[in-house]
Amino acid sequence: MSTAHATCDAVIMGGGLAGLTLALQLRQRFPDLDVRVLERRRHPVPEAAHKVGESSVEIGAHYFDTVLGLKPHMDGAQLRKFGFRFFFSEGRRDIDRVTEIGASRYLSVPSYQIDRGIFENYLAEEAVRRGVRFDDGALVRRIELAPDDRSPHRIEWTRGDTTHAVEARWLVDACGRAGMLKRKLGLAEANAHDVNAVWFRIAERIAIDEWSDDPAWRGRCDPQARWLSTNHLVGAGYWAWLIPLASGSHSVGIVADPKLHPLDTIDTFEKAMQWFATYQPRLYDALDGKRHLLQDFAFLKHFSHGCRQVFSGRRWALTGEAGLFLDPFYSPGSDFIAMSNTYITDLVAHDRAGRSVEARAQLYDQIYHSFYESTLALYQDQYPLFGDPEVLPVKVIWDYAYYWGVLSQIFFQQRLTDLMLLGSLKEELQHCQRLNVAVQQLLRAWSAASAKRNVAVMLDQAAMPWFAELNRSLKDPRLDDAAFKARIRTSTAQLRQLAQEILDRARADGADLADCAVPAMLAQRMGTPSTALPAGAMLFAPAPLTD
Repeated sequence: MSTAHATCDAVIMGGGLAGLTLALQLRQRFPDLDVRVLERRRHPVPEAAHKVGESSVEIGAHYFDTVLGLKPHMDGAQLRKFGFRFFFSEGRRDIDRVTEIGASRYLSVPSYQIDRGIFENYLAEEAVRRGVRFDDGALVRRIELAPDDRSPHRIEWTRGDTTHAVEARWLVDACGRAGMLKRKLGLAEANAHDVNAVWFRIAERIAIDEWSDDPAWRGRCDPQARWLSTNHLVGAGYWAWLIPLASGSHSVGIVADPKLHPLDTIDTFEKAMQWFATYQPRLYDALDGKRHLLQDFAFLKHFSHGCRQVFSGRRWALTGEAGLFLDPFYSPGSDFIAMSNTYITDLVAHDRAGRSVEARAQLYDQIYHSFYESTLALYQDQYPLFGDPEVLPVKVIWDYAYYWGVLSQIFFQQRLTDLMLLGSLKEELQHCQRLNVAVQQLLRAWSAASAKRNVAVMLDQAAMPWFAELNRSLKDPRLDDAAFKARIRTSTAQLRQLAQEILDRARADGADLADCAVPAMLAQRMGTPSTALPAGAMLFAPAPLTD
């Protein structure tokens, strides 16, 4: 059975996180825009949905609560995240006697632990309230891309026994790893970041705060709620996550470099439990009595992937995992959704204004890919050093400083689509990107020489004034062009100062830095910042020679 075709302004294939937030953003920008979302699953979806991507960081959180205006839902129906937290707990049950990285208090800018089932059900309802046409149970069967700038795209889908067709000026693929447009156009692109993941949900809280009876250890944090963090239990070649969900479930995962921890050693729940018994025995103890509360189990092999093109002047685009996906270590998935959706919305705006989007789409694609490449450098070949209690804390500080100082400033200050302004900062932005790659190589070389002392200490990010202020600066009102340029130049100088301190620390440890590019980069002359740089050390004090 078939029905006559309809028309609309934009069709979004996929009604998950990326597609629904794009629909909301488009309707927010253009209340008269006719947007249709085609979602394969029937709604409502289960809570504690069988999806990764439960932890957000600052860009994604800001996109949800401020850009899209969803703060009442985020505050009322999700959990405020107590930052990232890292424990060097491999083979240990005494979690209070290992090095911990984290903040003792909440920093200024919120982020969230997101129950994807609750959130996506809410997003679908909110999209309908805002005038989006939402078709669940819709299976896309055929895509015909427009042959020229004036013709519409044509999409056919089935719902039950009925075939539907729609013509649309814009077509966006947000259907996740199915990647319908990516497959149709041959856009898939591998990357060299080879890691695997397994994950499952347990229908009960995992109370990491109760893993020690030591009142001093518990009292390091205010509130005493480490369980609200994205907790990373780390070791060489892997990390295990603990993420609480508003539904009352807890998400548990392992992400591992197969050269050190092959997938076939963790690809079932029983194998994962055996692996925990060896590598993270305190987590094994917490899970062993909850086996009957297992809700699901899944794994992904070589999950990180690229895409040759995500935005086109021919009025199609990809967003979310349908395009690119990096690594969940710093939870960047919602950040890249926020950025790609913002670029797509701006392309639609220019098209509606009667302007060609060919050149702009190409530039947005280049910028977006540059963000992808610079973020990929944080993960690629870095998993072996995750078990280093001396080097990983330094890496975490560097990675945050790069993220908050450059990319987050661009997004929070609404400069993502300001091509003229970004062009005027090309030298600084490229320098930061190259310096990041060089520092990542430096960290690998340093870890090869590190003594890897695992001292019973909490490395408190909230006690670092410059670090807390960098986070707070994201809440500043919108800066004018001159002030924004000054901020990026200050961030560049701050990163250079931090890189010098990391270099000095690695040299003191006897690292082989013969091939290190950092000294040459720091020898380059850059502009003088207009704001004073942090006085004194930017890093945590080195670990003592003995515990």
